[in-house]
Amino acid sequence: MFDTLSERLRKTLATLTGRGRVSEADVDAAMREVRLALLEADVNFKVVKDFVARVRERAVGAEVLESLTAGQQVVAIVNDELTRLLSAGDRTFHLQGNPAVVAVVGLQGSGKTTSVAKIARHVVKLGRRPLLVAADPYRPAAVEQLQTLGKALGLPVYHAPEGTPVVEIARRGVDAARRQTRDTVILDTAGRLTVDEALMAEVAQLAAALKPIETLLVVDAMTGQEAVAVAQAFATAVPLTGLVLTKIDGDARGGAALSISAVTGLPVKFLGTGEKSEALELFHPDRLAGRILGMGDILTLVERAQESFDQKQAEQMEEKLRKSSFTLEDMLESMQQVQKMGPLGQVVGMIPGLGSLAGQAQAAVDSGELRRTEAIIRAMTQRERRDPTVLNGSRRRRIAAGSGTSLTEVNRLVKQFGEMQKMMKQFAGAGRRAAIPTLLGRR
Repeated sequence: MFDTLSERLRKTLATLTGRGRVSEADVDAAMREVRLALLEADVNFKVVKDFVARVRERAVGAEVLESLTAGQQVVAIVNDELTRLLSAGDRTFHLQGNPAVVAVVGLQGSGKTTSVAKIARHVVKLGRRPLLVAADPYRPAAVEQLQTLGKALGLPVYHAPEGTPVVEIARRGVDAARRQTRDTVILDTAGRLTVDEALMAEVAQLAAALKPIETLLVVDAMTGQEAVAVAQAFATAVPLTGLVLTKIDGDARGGAALSISAVTGLPVKFLGTGEKSEALELFHPDRLAGRILGMGDILTLVERAQESFDQKQAEQMEEKLRKSSFTLEDMLESMQQVQKMGPLGQVVGMIPGLGSLAGQAQAAVDSGELRRTEAIIRAMTQRERRDPTVLNGSRRRRIAAGSGTSLTEVNRLVKQFGEMQKMMKQFAGAGRRAAIPTLLGRR
């Protein structure tokens, strides 16, 4: 979502970091570009105005301009202010109560029901036993969708007979949780296609009757400033405690994600980064700011790796990297593990210094390049995967035919793998072994 904005900001700030001292005129020129980049990304005008003013005020101070590392200090100021912009409210996810009641509200199509399942998975990871409540009696198949998601997670779903009022469904769901000794209730509430009085009244009644410890509004980050307007409307009707921004992996301009907290004062608590139940992140303003500015997000990367990589496999891979015995078989296994961590563009963007390559990495996936690589390796025999030196001309032609690719593509993969092996030998020989467990998701 932030690719275009991120690229613009990186290029603009690079003009400052590429020199020693900078002048006030240099700062003003950079701030003009930053302002344009944010406005083109659909960030709220007032938010942009205040942000640029704060950055400029701090950047033109005598201590900064007279420093030999002024450019780097300006970038640090931009990072600080971007983090501040994203840091509104209390981002703690509260689960007090017996049971703790979490109401998830929002419009239809925002990803509300999917978010309920994602939050439930997060709650399970915290050691709790949630019950999902289907409190949306209007949308066709809403109950069935939640039941399907609950079954995939191994979690019970409560639903009431047709015609039961929403508030009554919620009350019965809480009673069911107590009977089943479930310590958390997550309500999938009813939505509408647009904000209307009936929806607001229903959400307000639900909040008054159950007094949820968390009332989370799910907003579609792809809808731009409309998401900000939706958040303001809900906040007027019900005491919201936070936001869940969905579809962050989309290709919209991202302005809503940067504006929504600053305009509404509501904290973003979760980011939805994909369709799968594990594609939910706790929101960390400093980490998102780092990704946008191309500084990476190594903490989230390690957390994802720890979730996706099997501990035993990670230890075996670490040993192979240390002994420089990495094979094409291992390469295939690594590709499959990395794909579990989310879209490749996201993963690459989290690696410090590689933010500018995130788009290229995702393009490689979208164009089918990784699928062709996987097909080539799968078309090899076990011996060929473990010892590519046996790949003569006839074997390579057979592999190309078996994988539905060309001889050129097979040759290119073998060459790239040879270069990768050389790099790994240098890496191991340079005494950087301490970094390997971290790259594999181990601390």
